[in-house]
Amino acid sequence: MYRTELRKKKKRRRRRLILIPIFLIIFCTIGYGAYLTFKLVNATDNSVEELQRGEKSELRTEKIDVNEDNFSVLFIGVDAREGEKVSRSDALILATFNKEDKSVKMVSIPRDSYVEIPERGMDKINHAHAYGGVDLAVKSVENLFDVPVDHYVRVDFKAFIDIVDALGGVKVDVPKTFAVQDSRDRQDAITLHEGNQLLDGEEALAFVRMRKQDPTGDIGRGERQRQVIKAIIEKGSKFSSITKYDDVIDGLDGNIQMDLNFKEIVGLHGYAGEINKIDALELKGENSNNGVFYYMLDQTSVYEISNSLKAHLDLENHNNEASSEAIQVDDTSY
Repeated sequence: MYRTELRKKKKRRRRRLILIPIFLIIFCTIGYGAYLTFKLVNATDNSVEELQRGEKSELRTEKIDVNEDNFSVLFIGVDAREGEKVSRSDALILATFNKEDKSVKMVSIPRDSYVEIPERGMDKINHAHAYGGVDLAVKSVENLFDVPVDHYVRVDFKAFIDIVDALGGVKVDVPKTFAVQDSRDRQDAITLHEGNQLLDGEEALAFVRMRKQDPTGDIGRGERQRQVIKAIIEKGSKFSSITKYDDVIDGLDGNIQMDLNFKEIVGLHGYAGEINKIDALELKGENSNNGVFYYMLDQTSVYEISNSLKAHLDLENHNNEASSEAIQVDDTSY
């Protein structure tokens, strides 16, 4: 009888010893999560800047809720130097998000694309940001695809470098060996070798910016941009990256501008696990150089991508099949 009671007491003590570290882990995890949440809220509040148009695109009948509706986001990469008040966009990526299957469609818009910039006329699309900031960049993309841009995220190169470094680098497939300048414009400061590579922030930036040494020009550049974005999402969504979020948030603070609030950012989390459902669309065209370099968009490609994005957003009156009658391509207008 005495031995039985003694054994029971020992088992209870062992259970307590096992439970104590479990409770400590849970407590620390909750505490760290609360700390990160508080820090992210502050960083988000510091970054939020509404568009002049207000909360709703002119192509929408009502405001979109990212937690309930399909929506689109324009990602704008800007090479803004310290003290610069205006700058051209270096990367424009429009992404649409479908709530039913948590899928994402993504199209990179070549920076030299010859498009109509509202109230400015025909010009390179990367000039829109220099002329009228985020608002004009958003209007120009809406005008190009006839698709509403519900939200935007504007990131400068410092944030990009800091985020990649905070995650411990990203793995990409480098198509060819090349040497390029770094973020401080030092020529041939970075050499990337062909094959699968783990890139740090500076190297990843060089990877997405290089285009002159790519035989496919801006098309290849767009493919590399999408590859890095996928790599960042994939690595950032892994459980092993949780301890790195503190540094990631530090990289964002002060280096990002957007019109998404904290609740809306949390709503995007459901898409992070569907990395394989990101469908990259290619905007076709050809180079033109008559004293000024332009990328002349194939209007059929623009039309097809427009319909694909509209269908993904489940917009009314979208046309899933390109109609030759609806497309009048006049090469002489260029």
